[in-house]
Amino acid sequence: MPLHVPPAPAPALSSVLTALGSPAAVREARTPSLRSARTPLTAELPLPVHVLERVTARGGTPRTRLSGWRFLIAEDGRAVAAGEARPTPDGWAFSHFFEGPYLASTQLALRQAEALTTPYQPRLLSVPELYMLTLWLHADITADAASELFAPGDLLVPLAPAPPGIAAHRPHRVSDLLPVLTLRLAPDPNSRRPPEPTPATRPAPPQSEEARGASLSPPSPHRTSPPRPCRTPKGTAELEATARMGDASSSCEERHGEMPAEQRP
Repeated sequence: MPLHVPPAPAPALSSVLTALGSPAAVREARTPSLRSARTPLTAELPLPVHVLERVTARGGTPRTRLSGWRFLIAEDGRAVAAGEARPTPDGWAFSHFFEGPYLASTQLALRQAEALTTPYQPRLLSVPELYMLTLWLHADITADAASELFAPGDLLVPLAPAPPGIAAHRPHRVSDLLPVLTLRLAPDPNSRRPPEPTPATRPAPPQSEEARGASLSPPSPHRTSPPRPCRTPKGTAELEATARMGDASSSCEERHGEMPAEQRP
């Protein structure tokens, strides 16, 4: 049954056609097929490109976000590349040209979808975290192309190359494939956050200017070693020996070499 391709916004198509007619834009694109084209190129089969919003294992309604419109660039009726327009605050603007395996895979998936008995609205759904692109067959053929929710009868067809363990070009019901994607996108429960630093491992706070100045100040020139404890003489013999060495009433600091108070600077 024919697919119901939604009409692309006119400014989106116009931006791609303008870039297609610009030699500079074609020359800068990494698409040899565009640079080597010898006949006029056309933009055909517009498809809205949605991005799957991040989902978690806790569930919730999965949603998508419209990120652009993709057009197949054809030469003599044969698709040779694709061009994409993206939304901006000022409207639709040309994004880029590209080619590669997704181009042929998209055409194959579209031909397979046309052979189904149920009508669908074709879209593209990207899962950037898994490097995955799917053909999204939306069951509500009258829906706006920017609608963000899945319908109960939607199908997802992974395009090649698909992530390991997911078969390409095999239609999956959204209710069957989304749980698989959710498990792959959910964070690993065994991963552990690094421990918080303890007081023993936490770096010491920087010293203030006063503290650094005090720690770097030179020692006093009048004392090069800690003062010896003052011992009180005991017994008559020791008192007489002390008297012969000097005045027993002199201070401990004076006996140990400390400069008298009147001679201190």
